[in-house]
Amino acid sequence: MTIIKTKGLSKEWNGKPLFQNIDLDITAGERIAFFGPNGIGKTTLLLTLLGKIEADGGTIERRLPLESWGWLNQHITAGLEQTALEFVFAGNPPLDRTRKEMLEAQAALHDSAMKEEEYSFWMERYTQAYESFLSLDGYEWERKAERSLLQLKLEPQLWHEPFAKLSGGQKTKAQIARQIAAEPKLIVLDEPTNHLDRESLEWLERWLQSYDGTILFVSHDRAFLDSVADAIYELSSAGCKRYAGGYSEYRKQKQIELQTQQTMYRKQEQEREALLACIQRYKQWFQVAHRDAAKVEDPVTKGFWQARAGKNVSRFHAKEKALERLEQNRVDMPKQAPSVHVRFGHDAIAANTLLKTERMTFGYNDRSTLFRDVSLSIERNERIAVIGPNGAGKTTLLKLLLGHLQPTAGSVTCNPQVKAGYFSQELEQLENGESALDQLLGLPDMTQSQARTILGCFLFSRDDAFKKPEEMSMGEKCRLAFIKLYFSGANLLVLDEPTNYLDIDTRERMEEAFQRFPGTIVIVSHDRYLIDKLATRIVLIDGGAVTQYAGTYREFTERNSAKGAVTAEEQSLLNELQRLELDFSTLMVKNTGDDPEQNEQLLQDARNIRTEIERLKKTMKDAKS
Repeated sequence: MTIIKTKGLSKEWNGKPLFQNIDLDITAGERIAFFGPNGIGKTTLLLTLLGKIEADGGTIERRLPLESWGWLNQHITAGLEQTALEFVFAGNPPLDRTRKEMLEAQAALHDSAMKEEEYSFWMERYTQAYESFLSLDGYEWERKAERSLLQLKLEPQLWHEPFAKLSGGQKTKAQIARQIAAEPKLIVLDEPTNHLDRESLEWLERWLQSYDGTILFVSHDRAFLDSVADAIYELSSAGCKRYAGGYSEYRKQKQIELQTQQTMYRKQEQEREALLACIQRYKQWFQVAHRDAAKVEDPVTKGFWQARAGKNVSRFHAKEKALERLEQNRVDMPKQAPSVHVRFGHDAIAANTLLKTERMTFGYNDRSTLFRDVSLSIERNERIAVIGPNGAGKTTLLKLLLGHLQPTAGSVTCNPQVKAGYFSQELEQLENGESALDQLLGLPDMTQSQARTILGCFLFSRDDAFKKPEEMSMGEKCRLAFIKLYFSGANLLVLDEPTNYLDIDTRERMEEAFQRFPGTIVIVSHDRYLIDKLATRIVLIDGGAVTQYAGTYREFTERNSAKGAVTAEEQSLLNELQRLELDFSTLMVKNTGDDPEQNEQLLQDARNIRTEIERLKKTMKDAKS
């Protein structure tokens, strides 16, 4: 059943067309991704479908009321003063209102100085709200909201923090938990993978795969597109086109389209050349026949040559018509993405080992040791991907390798021939006040022609080449920082999330550059597609342990999924463990006042839950071994 249908949808921004001719047909239960370069209007299209923005043209038919839609928004401006838990609860307005009414009445009833008529009033309100809350299955809804926060690794101590104070990743997790608890029939997700670590990403993918509603989303995460999308709508300046499957299937279909277009273009060019040659030949024959007819006096001979001339006129007119039809249906020459073929001399290094750590330990204070006894070597021409949960210490490890931080124990040794280039998330390597072109011209041996070619390859137009960092988007800043680093002459690139804020087209340009780079690369990234194409070794930081895996990212995931495959029985145990941990956290913050009996009972309940938690953990460990 079709639930969203648009016809000829268009939107302008500052007088320029953002998108136009958008025809969508989305049926219930589909998982649809909107795809295209930055600035093409993907987020604006989502907002238009949500009714947050008015379209300038076309029609939208929504066969599912907007009250049944859920929305994960990149830029939240309302509800920032709420706690994280209140923000999640607010995703179900009817239940949330009933819950607040019940809590308000409950608080009022604790007033010992309340008069009898006031007490009756508040008791009646509490009873009504309580019965309504029960009828809406409110307690199960609360438990589901809290369980979803735990599953996304948003710890209970953060639940009562103001939403505004959460990190980017924590805000994303709270938003996802809000959607899970609300269970809308249609979810709109705008860049849901931003700031999520690998574990949270994989959990979100599993949840979306099991979700029985409809999903509309925008993402630059190609692995996420492969895992979630049933179909992709590619947005372009001319309109949109639907492709079945995820990103890998889309790429295959685009490759077939490109090959078909190239074949048709070559065939049409051959036909065009043949028609032009034919027209030229018939024109020449006409001129010869016309000239010969003018030379003779004999009426019969003149008539013969005139007939020949007329026949050739008809012929070349017919061929001109055929050429005109060919031009009207002409296939454009396929545009190939420009490749970076400019190479600069990188300082060669003869030694096999560039960097080495021996029993390195680091912590920001005595009670906060990020990792301990890390022995790691970085070899020439390696591609090392550093992965792990948010907060595990990935950026800190990079800074230790570069000497920006000193270990609290152990050592870091760097070969004196190493020339390291560092891409940080703060983009400190950019010079405010200097245009992109000027910043490239400041690199060794860079010419004006080379600088313009490189900027063009990384999607800087002629005008964009004169932009200064303070005038650029985050995506443009990331592109410029990467170009400066890549052509700096470094023989070791240390990269901290270099693809954040970049669309897929730009990421693939960077991947091509990475593969051409003649030195060594150490990279921190949540882009699993990039890591899978690039990495020859994986370094995992998790829970203070640093573990190394030889081989590609795919080999790493296959090895770990084989070890960590979860059976139905294990999943049941895991769900029970999460429920007990939630109950334990709730008990720990429960206020019983000064009543010794209640306090003793509370402690006994906590001990019982803790004993059961330890038993379950042992059962799960035994099942794995």
